[in-house]
Amino acid sequence: MKPTKMRNNMIYRATFQTRSKQLGSALSKDLRKKYGKRSVRAIEGDSVTILRGEFKGVEGKISKVSTQKSSVAIEGVKKEKTKGDKFDVYIHTSNLLVTSLSTDDKWRISKLEGKNPSKQPKETPVKEEPKETKVTEKIEKKEDEN
Repeated sequence: MKPTKMRNNMIYRATFQTRSKQLGSALSKDLRKKYGKRSVRAIEGDSVTILRGEFKGVEGKISKVSTQKSSVAIEGVKKEKTKGDKFDVYIHTSNLLVTSLSTDDKWRISKLEGKNPSKQPKETPVKEEPKETKVTEKIEKKEDEN
């Protein structure tokens, strides 16, 4: 099979699960030192810097992720149509540098730190002591009668 055909199968005809893995972006130098990883999957809420293209040097947060286009929309990066409407510009994730991570997903952070997320202690809500019910009162009354 020709290399171009193989590449098309791998990239353009990939399943959504595989496409999701193709949404990787490089980490900044300080994040590389902290986590010991070179790249990470870009998700909503991450702060990024654009490295290439028309918007080179622009910083912002990721507002939308498109697995179909293998790219992301960034807050503040918009183009204007001739009629005056503004629309989001989607930028490929390989042209981005992640400067700070969204810490909403605890699973993702524990994976980056090299820990097994399934063995991490889960946060459990504080349990209140059960109140006495009528059933226990009835049992106590029967014991008093005997």
